[in-house]
Amino acid sequence: MILAAKSLSKHFDGVVAAENVTIEIGAGERVGLIGSNGAGKTTFVNMITGYLKPDAGAIELEGTDITALGPREIERLGVARSFQIPQLCAEMSVLDNMIVAGACGDEALSFWQPAHTEAARGRALALLERFALTPHAERRVAELPGGVRKLLDIAMSLTRRPRLLLLDEPTSGVSVDEKFPMMETVMNALGSEATTVLFVEHDMEIVNRYASRVVAFYSGRILADGAPATVLADAEVRRHVTGGRG
Repeated sequence: MILAAKSLSKHFDGVVAAENVTIEIGAGERVGLIGSNGAGKTTFVNMITGYLKPDAGAIELEGTDITALGPREIERLGVARSFQIPQLCAEMSVLDNMIVAGACGDEALSFWQPAHTEAARGRALALLERFALTPHAERRVAELPGGVRKLLDIAMSLTRRPRLLLLDEPTSGVSVDEKFPMMETVMNALGSEATTVLFVEHDMEIVNRYASRVVAFYSGRILADGAPATVLADAEVRRHVTGGRG
């Protein structure tokens, strides 16, 4: 078991963002998190990554309690995250963004050591190749289309060799023609990694194709949890989450 959330609750001025959320995630799973806006998905991800502290409950990473830890401490323990809006340096090249991301996760790196080393460059180029980003290596991020930026953000999160990766709406802002090729690239790139993946997604076609398990949120609670076909066919999920769409 890589992740265990135990009775997590979080309220904002009386609004229930999470209520008694309990879930266990096994190593190597590909878990899709679904729910309408405000259902509690992002609150759950923010608590797991330390950006929010739960009002009650506990979070364990491979048996270690991480509930009180901050984002950087949790990241050092092997949890990485990409964001709905990619966190990139627009004026730097793709390769430089990768190298800096790797350096930021290196605890042994001193302030006076150069981030650009042959080893760092080699690791960055290897990841760019796996994500089909090598042709963009020397381009400024500001010049890249949205789908390529998304891929770069996810590739950067892997420079730290995480055991648990959380993706926040990886296909949002990506064109219909780009979304499946992009997710195919991501999943193929992750295939050689011993990385557990949780991804928040509104596109049910993406969830059905790429998740091995689906967790549906509604009003801060887990409404359903199981195989994609089972969860997406659930009457309450269809009513509150997919609007009758399978």
